[in-house]
Amino acid sequence: MVSNTIIGVPLEPQPILKSMVCGDTPEEDPQDVESSLRLFKIRSADSEGQRSLASILINRMYATRGYRTAPLPGRPPPTRITLLACEHDAVIGTITVGFDSPAGLHVDDPFGCETRRLREAGRRMCEFTTLAMDSVVRSKRVLASLFHVAYIFAHRMMGFDSLLIEVNPRHVRYYERMLGFQVIGEQRLNRRVNAPAVLLCLDFSHAQSQIEKLGGQPELALHDRSLYPYFFSVEDEAGIVGRLKRAEGDAAAMAQAA
Repeated sequence: MVSNTIIGVPLEPQPILKSMVCGDTPEEDPQDVESSLRLFKIRSADSEGQRSLASILINRMYATRGYRTAPLPGRPPPTRITLLACEHDAVIGTITVGFDSPAGLHVDDPFGCETRRLREAGRRMCEFTTLAMDSVVRSKRVLASLFHVAYIFAHRMMGFDSLLIEVNPRHVRYYERMLGFQVIGEQRLNRRVNAPAVLLCLDFSHAQSQIEKLGGQPELALHDRSLYPYFFSVEDEAGIVGRLKRAEGDAAAMAQAA
């Protein structure tokens, strides 16, 4: 059996973003102190039980702010991958990657005009949804690791070039500054959570250039206020890509042998 653990990472106490659409804007903390004694793992939610744990975290973080949520499906479509950040057996963060297909994306409602223009321009789009972080775990490294592994799946493994997210209008500036997103759709109602949302787009070529420049160097966060210093280094990223490709090969070999 192929393990669904992608990477283990040191965990240090730092500010977080609790959700894309309805979380609180994190405050900067100049007193970040790294601890190598705690570790978390990024893994894919390959079982119904793991997706249920992710749903519990999502519901807890959204419900405290009065927003609607639906549980993740027990059997997700092949166009969606849910990632978990786990400390021991506890899920401390989750994000879902959705790949564009004939079935469309969640962001098509209510931003269909914007996504249609991107498709007509030949852009290969994906979306990150249901980002949730445990409020007890205050770590930029967890958030950056989830984003980086999701980026690896979408861009390095699948070849998508554009990332779309819906965020609460109060958090637009955070995503612009921390990751380089740009607004492409003005405020509308996100009916899935019954909350206002703005559509943001990130060109993965920008993320790639920032990872090459800043990744794996958290000390640079003292001068560069983006999230990219907390991403993995180029070398670590290459190792993750290699591991995922080997896992794909092993899974294909097992399927042929069955």
